[in-house]
Amino acid sequence: MSNILTHFEEIKAKGLSIDITRGKPHASQLDLSNELLSMEVEPYEGSIDLRNYGEPLGIEGARKLGSELLSAPYENIITGEQSSLLLTYQTILANYLFAEPIAWKDMESPKVICPVPGFDRHFRMLEDFGIEMLTVPLTNDGPDIESFKLLMKTNENIVGMLCVPRHSNPSGEVYSDSNLRDIFNIGISYSKDFLFIFDNAYLVHDFMPTKSQKPIWEIATEESASAQVVEVTSFSKVTFGGGGLSFMAASGKNLSLIKKMRESMVICPDKINQKRHIQFFKNVDDIKKHMIRHAELVKPKFEIAYQALEVIGSDIGSYSKPTGGYFITFTSQKPIASRIVELCKEAGVLITPAGATFPHGIDPKDNTLRLAPTFVDLDELKDAMDVFVTAIQVADLEAQN
Repeated sequence: MSNILTHFEEIKAKGLSIDITRGKPHASQLDLSNELLSMEVEPYEGSIDLRNYGEPLGIEGARKLGSELLSAPYENIITGEQSSLLLTYQTILANYLFAEPIAWKDMESPKVICPVPGFDRHFRMLEDFGIEMLTVPLTNDGPDIESFKLLMKTNENIVGMLCVPRHSNPSGEVYSDSNLRDIFNIGISYSKDFLFIFDNAYLVHDFMPTKSQKPIWEIATEESASAQVVEVTSFSKVTFGGGGLSFMAASGKNLSLIKKMRESMVICPDKINQKRHIQFFKNVDDIKKHMIRHAELVKPKFEIAYQALEVIGSDIGSYSKPTGGYFITFTSQKPIASRIVELCKEAGVLITPAGATFPHGIDPKDNTLRLAPTFVDLDELKDAMDVFVTAIQVADLEAQN
């Protein structure tokens, strides 16, 4: 114990100041899209003046790119702005105010199923509306199906499910095709109005070989579930944060509902930016080539993190090894997550707060933490991981006394 404590004091003496709280791209990743900053764009597409109002669903070329990306029909695509998170929020808002046959706001205690550990911003938006969150644990293949069934049997007014189905945030699971089919069948059996919201933010963010996954829209169509699906993705971590494009696939009353909401709040999309992006990415193959370059920058950082975490024995904790996305999850055997965060802060490293990967910021076991290794330089990441691993060891030793 004395060696670990001595090393921890040595680290503190370095005066580090490193922030790995959020999964942001490094500047070198952003540089890959710098051509967008100086790209000349013709202000017309056919007879459409891109500088003016109109085309609320997005320009044709951008919607075709979204159709190709999500493997959904062109007529089911909306090309939006900002992020998949914004489209997700608009979807929840639209259903909260206007869902048929009954708006969520008029229901008694509407509930949404959320796999955990999960995305803190998803939890925050559901909290905004006072929607109860029912948690279901994740397996390597996706949400635990038996737990999912049990929630359905024991709860009323479950209006839907919100999840990240590929490289899930933060533990990196890729839902299997059979898991997705089970989810669809269970949800449809529960209610013909059950809404499946897939925030597919990391759809193209593989950095290692990843198990195959059939496009979600195709599976939904085969399972007669597409009328109950909203799938979103974006270029927030493909080109520029807040400056990319977002895409949504929806159909039937969901598509009509979201169009109604967006027509009230969005006068028109940024068609110039859409044109700029479809000149930069002419098709999905261009996107894949671009993301290979991202992977070359991201993969070494995850390998540094994995190597550092290898010294932690299974008696202390375990960690996820995702093949894509932006996060790693560490799970301790003891309830020491909050203490690890405190120790990291003492040593000059900020990590995502304990509890953030659960609704209301409350981790019932206080043992799950999210790491975001991408934003910092390699040397900074090595220092941050040294701090993190040492903090785990110190916290674990403290818990033994």
